[in-house]
Amino acid sequence: MRALHVITGLGMGGAEQQLRLLLRHLPASCDVVTLTNPGSVARQIMAEGTRVTHLGMTGNRDLSALPRLTKLIRAGHYDVVHTHLYRACLYGRIAARIAGVRAVVATEHSLGESQMEGRPLTGGVRALYLAGERLGRVTVAVSPAVARRLHRWGVPRQRISVVPNGIDADRFRYDPATRATARRRLDLPEDAYVVGGVGRLTPGKRFDVLLRAVAQLPGDVVAVLVGTGPQEAELRGLAERLRITGRVRFAGEARHEPDVTPSDGTDLPALLSAMDALASPSPEEAFGLALLEGLASGLPVLYADCPAIDARPCAERGLAMPCASDPDSLARALHTLRPRGTAARTAPPAAHHYSIARSAGQLMNVYESALSGSTSEVTFDA
Repeated sequence: MRALHVITGLGMGGAEQQLRLLLRHLPASCDVVTLTNPGSVARQIMAEGTRVTHLGMTGNRDLSALPRLTKLIRAGHYDVVHTHLYRACLYGRIAARIAGVRAVVATEHSLGESQMEGRPLTGGVRALYLAGERLGRVTVAVSPAVARRLHRWGVPRQRISVVPNGIDADRFRYDPATRATARRRLDLPEDAYVVGGVGRLTPGKRFDVLLRAVAQLPGDVVAVLVGTGPQEAELRGLAERLRITGRVRFAGEARHEPDVTPSDGTDLPALLSAMDALASPSPEEAFGLALLEGLASGLPVLYADCPAIDARPCAERGLAMPCASDPDSLARALHTLRPRGTAARTAPPAAHHYSIARSAGQLMNVYESALSGSTSEVTFDA
């Protein structure tokens, strides 16, 4: 089977990293097209042996990208075209249909109740999304919550399949040696209690809540934000106004794996090992991938919304705890967690349930159904 993945961009992000991991496990011959920004994840994908083509799209309304993409799909003789993220889903579905590909699959990675991919949902966005959706055969939801939202929008149940995101839990196993290396690189005091936040620095992630919570706690509590984004300058300014500049570290983008062995402390598994807790004040998440990675590192996880965790039985969740998305609630929860220390850093069953190999197997079933044209009423289970 030949499959083409079309994605809006390949900078560091959850959907982009998920595609990279899937490519390792899918038993299909795959190529990738990125409409824009062939960034760090594109380089990782190419280094692992998958061809990546940059389409050079200049903006949302660059219609010249459509014939170029159509020509590329025709030339590749692909059995399946799989699109990821809003712009790629729209242009990719249209191009695939023009090119004569009927097995068109799209993954909805980031649909919340009021926003999509960190941007507010409007009537126009929704209408354009639904118009494009009808050109595909299957829409993959990364969680039952996303599947239910799609159905409320008007997407028929038989056109929706739930394929949860997956992780390689063993790569995030807690390591005291990399913890020490990462804490030295971040210039963290030995006795610091480190609260992490992982994700794009955008308003929807509500990392401002995390900083305001840290400001209420004793001086040995330090926040480490892993990621980049348009809100970074604003968050730095907030830290200054709260007078906690010395207690906040902006770690920037982090690879999911180290460039070298042993780790130099800059990759995400090392940074998670360096933390004592992980917090996600975001009130709208489609899945919660970073939180699963935190659980895989044995961290206590505080979250305002995480469909991936909420879908699992309480006994499988380990130290994952819901917490309201406000500074006072988060500060109280962190204050309660502090006495626990770093003992017993083991991954709970929920982290292993969301295996990337399992997700890849489920996705291959979706491809085969799309190729055969078969559809059936589905339940929205993880």
